[in-house]
Amino acid sequence: MNSIFIPNRAIKLIVLWTVILAVVLLGGCGKTARKDKDEQGRTIISVGNWPPNEGKALDQWNARKDAFEKANPDVVVIPDPWRFDIKTFYAKAAGGQLPGVYMTYFTEIAEVIGSGYAADISKVLKKRGYDGKFNQQILDIVSKDGGIYAFPYDAYILGLAFNTEMMRAAGLMESDGTPKQPKDWYELAEFAVKIKEATGKPGFLLPTSANNGGWIFTPIAWSFGVDFMEQDADGKWKATFDTPEAIQALQYVKDLKWKYDVLPANTLIDGNEMYKVFGTGGAGMMISAGLIPSYVSQYGMTPEQLGLMAFPRGPKRHVTLLGGGLMCINKDYTEDQIDAAIRWIETAYNYNATEEYKTQLQNQIDSMLNNNMLVGVKNMSVWSGDSESIKFRNQLIDEKANVNINQVRLYNEFVANCPADIQAEEPVCAQELYAILDNCIQEVLINKDANCAEIIKKANYEFQVNYLDKLDY
Repeated sequence: MNSIFIPNRAIKLIVLWTVILAVVLLGGCGKTARKDKDEQGRTIISVGNWPPNEGKALDQWNARKDAFEKANPDVVVIPDPWRFDIKTFYAKAAGGQLPGVYMTYFTEIAEVIGSGYAADISKVLKKRGYDGKFNQQILDIVSKDGGIYAFPYDAYILGLAFNTEMMRAAGLMESDGTPKQPKDWYELAEFAVKIKEATGKPGFLLPTSANNGGWIFTPIAWSFGVDFMEQDADGKWKATFDTPEAIQALQYVKDLKWKYDVLPANTLIDGNEMYKVFGTGGAGMMISAGLIPSYVSQYGMTPEQLGLMAFPRGPKRHVTLLGGGLMCINKDYTEDQIDAAIRWIETAYNYNATEEYKTQLQNQIDSMLNNNMLVGVKNMSVWSGDSESIKFRNQLIDEKANVNINQVRLYNEFVANCPADIQAEEPVCAQELYAILDNCIQEVLINKDANCAEIIKKANYEFQVNYLDKLDY
């Protein structure tokens, strides 16, 4: 989830003026054709996200480049330090300046594909034996009209993080260290009350600003039966959340403050503040993915204090949100370049565990142990269940786990045998929607008399008029 957004219309205006300016400055020079082969006949690929500064990271990437070029003498890799940034992406794309291999997120992939800035890599993936290798739920998100437009490399689903000491004080832990799992949102509220009664601290933590509140609210709302938007037969998007279900979901958030009284007094909490509050023992539970150890350890939270369990169900659905990272390939690349780019990507991300993958994972886990982070969480994989990479990862995590595994067992089981629907982020204008929902959440937390029906009606109208109606179809 990206916490900063620019409306689509502003991005496209920036792109337009960038292209016009380039034409004026260049006069009649014309556009230089892409060079896809060097003097030796080797295929040229440029790779984004290259570390820009001297240090260990740069040394590792340079070593990876040397090893790759030695194993693939028909390819030369050109480093590019650009990292995905929505503020610069469309201008670079329109100017033909994107790296050949670039990273993006599940949040952005629908618009990246729709804008035509990612190559269809399905033909090369099939040639290289990837049929049936990817997790189908993830593959569906990066596919359109029979084509595949991204190589998934990282994935997560949301669960519920908890402070083990606070849960134990509230009588919500079994003797073997397994937490009691709230079956739905209303039981979670009851658990939060018990935590506050036992510890004096807020039982639950909910972000409310910088788009984080809207991001977290969407899967809660889905579980109440909310559909935020739909596309009609003409391809136009319609806001569809002025509904009793959305009102009920927002009322639930309001009740966390005014009925159950289990939220922090601060009503403006962004992503950074959320992890800080939780990591310093300021709340008993929060919604999070299995990546949470990397965020809370910096605030002194020890592995023994941190646990994870499944995402609760709602009145209508049991659903959780899917996120992660993707590698896209420049739309202008030839088939030879796409093949070379896939070969580069798979040195680090492969269905069959490569030596580089094993080394990277071992180094990552050793670093987590050295930094006193919890090791034991098994995040979602982009691969199908019989992947050698999954087997190696799970075996290594079992060997290196530094906590009672029951603290995270319910989350691991939730990931491995997910009983919930797994849903990607909203397909268009997701960041704009999150910002609008932030405002809804803040209003009901600040004003005890706030009318949820009026707030939802206004939000649905604003999202339609200010964003969906202004999309270019």
